[in-house]
Amino acid sequence: MSGADAAPLLAIDAVTKKFGGVVALNAVSFQLEANRVVGLIGPNGSGKTTLLNVINGVVDADGGEVRLGDMKIGGKRPSDLAANGLSRTFQTTRVFQTLTTMQNLFVPLLHRQALERSKATERANELLAFVGLERHAGHTASELSGGQQRLLEFARALVTHPRLILMDEPFAGVHPEIKKVLIRCIRETVQKEGASFLIVSHEVPDLVNMSDFMVCLVEGRVAASGLPTAVVHDEKVIEGYLGRN
Repeated sequence: MSGADAAPLLAIDAVTKKFGGVVALNAVSFQLEANRVVGLIGPNGSGKTTLLNVINGVVDADGGEVRLGDMKIGGKRPSDLAANGLSRTFQTTRVFQTLTTMQNLFVPLLHRQALERSKATERANELLAFVGLERHAGHTASELSGGQQRLLEFARALVTHPRLILMDEPFAGVHPEIKKVLIRCIRETVQKEGASFLIVSHEVPDLVNMSDFMVCLVEGRVAASGLPTAVVHDEKVIEGYLGRN
């Protein structure tokens, strides 16, 4: 942070979410600073995706508060949050199959009329080159492999220069070479554009290597948070998620 009194980029304060009688999130609290990668780990059903859904407005929390910088974001629509610098990729890749690769990158800009088409095209070309899809600009998304569609979704998430990108299982089921490209692009986006990432993944070794901070959820609660190497050696994380070798 630039100053002692500066607000964190993302603050999650005692967030609770219930679905019927099931408590998906139980007073979850942590902060994410600017220019950081935060890894979010935990067993299936621990509340990780629910937390992402609360952060980007897909569902409303039943208690607690989420702030993006100085702004309380509870109750805001995903489109409003996107306009304020929050972007997301999903566990199941979501691209527009009948649009071209290039057209997919224009979708986040449809509600930003002030952006000149030449600047939008320049940004799109820059991002396609960044993820290695420039040769596929005119191909429909359906012609891309699953891994290439994952890269396209990532590029689309960056179009609007977001401050924070939420990623849900970005490495699941992708070829190791695609994973390498994604990891490189995430790191370079932090370094060159000053963005931050909150990444949910079961690929724990990769998250440990690339994260500045890590949070582990177990049964909807924060079991541990802190430096990644400390979190994965925490007894509650070992007992509740990683197990003993």
